[in-house]
Order: sequence, then C-alpha cells, then structure tokens
Amino acid sequence: MSRTVYVNGKYVAEEDASISIFDRGFLFADGVYEVTSVVEGKLLDNVGHLARLRRSLAELGIASPATDEEIVEIQKQLIVRNGLQEGGIYLQVTRGTADRDFAFSANMQPSMVLFTQARNQRNAPQATTGISVISVPDIRWRRRDIKTVGLLAQSLAKQQALDAGANDAWMVEDGFVTEGSSNNAFIVDTHGTIVTRHLGNEILHGITRAAVLSLVESEGIKLEERPFTLEEAYAATEAFATSASTFVWPVVKIDDHVIGDGVPGPVAVKLREIYIETALARA
Repeated sequence: MSRTVYVNGKYVAEEDASISIFDRGFLFADGVYEVTSVVEGKLLDNVGHLARLRRSLAELGIASPATDEEIVEIQKQLIVRNGLQEGGIYLQVTRGTADRDFAFSANMQPSMVLFTQARNQRNAPQATTGISVISVPDIRWRRRDIKTVGLLAQSLAKQQALDAGANDAWMVEDGFVTEGSSNNAFIVDTHGTIVTRHLGNEILHGITRAAVLSLVESEGIKLEERPFTLEEAYAATEAFATSASTFVWPVVKIDDHVIGDGVPGPVAVKLREIYIETALARA
C-alpha cells in the first residue's frame, strides 16, 4: 500500500505526487527542509524544527506557505493516514515555480511538500554497536546554518564513507572538524569534558544538538563549545553525533583510530537514553 503524501494543499498517493520541472528547488536547490522524528506517533522537538524552518526561510527571503499550526495539522494528518508509529516526517519548502532564470520575483508562490518515512529509531543497531566515520574535506558553501536542500557535498561525503566501509563522514575545514554529513559532531576529552563546535555560519544549528546540550548542563557535565581538531578527536575517550533521525549515535572509530575502548561510551549512552525520555515527555 502506497504512502499518502502532501503536495501544495493536497493529500495524494505517492505515485500520483508531482512537482513542476520549473520548480526552483529542482533547478537551483532554491529551498529549505526539515525532518521531524516521530516516536509512538508523536512529533519530537517539532517546535524547534518549525522555528528553524522560519529562520531558514527568512535568511533566503522565501515566503512562508503556511502557519506553524497549519503545518502541524498536515504532519498529524500524515501520521494518521500512514499509520506511522516510528520514523520521520520530511518537510520541504521551495521558492516556487517560474521559467528558468537565476533572478527571481519577490512575489513568487512557494511550494511545500511533506512525506513520512517509517524507520527504526529507538532500537537502531548503530546505537548499540556505535558507528565509524572517516574525515573528508568540507567543500560546502559558507552558509551551512541555513538548512537548504543543496546537499550534494554531504551526499558525496556520505557515499565516500560507505565506499570506504565506514558509516559516515566528519568534515574538516582549516584543520578543524565542522560537523558530520548529516549530524553535529562531539567528542569527550580525557578530562570528561564534552567538546563540540560553537554555533556560527560554519555548521547547522542542530535542534537535537540544542536539546542534548541542555541535558549536558542539567547533568552537570563539563562542556566546551569550540572547534576541535582531528588529532583531538583521535585522542578522545568518546565521540558521538546527534541528529533528529538518529538522536545520539556513539562514534567508535575515526579514520584508522579506535576511540576509547572501541565500544559506545557511558556519556553517549546516557545522553541518548535521557534525550529519548525527555523528548517523548515534551511531545
């Protein structure tokens, strides 16, 4: 049975869904997106995702196609219509449709699509085994704080990792780790301090990152928000990554360096457990 998806005001079967070939998201990657996790049929940290959506739209000067309340209603409808218990909802807004031209009109009608994806979130095997990552040069544009649909560099990095037998890639710029291909990067140093890059244009302002950092504070764990090098990561006692679709995944190997004991560390394991518990309580 096919999924029901949402396309510009209509709920349709996925095989009947279509977007114009002149949509600027297709022609220029001129659009933004969000992914909200669903667990037990509940939307996790959705308020944060919608707030970041507003910021991304504003940064690119794209008009909003709907209010937050209207978007939440669409998300809930898709959860019900598709019987989604665990997985995620993808939301994409593009500037709209016009004949191909680099310049664009200020009064374009934006396009919005949403669809669900069922997947194992809480019991993903990577949370138990940990993941391996390789380091790759960060070749992305300079506004990574905007969650755009222009993801070619990230896709190539992730595929490079898979081809190398790893699970993911951490990107490096000027000798410092920026973030993962689709996640924020963290290490735990030999003093038990969590280190993750500070917010700026260089990384995405992760919603799960923010939620996890609030837990770090409440748990009394030391934190430093600053750039860290690959050498620091190699020497770390733990490493982990956060994202909406993975929550907290321990990293047990970076390039050819085993991290800690080569198994998920206690800090990452604890933060994952607490995050899922608190996110569900907030939903």
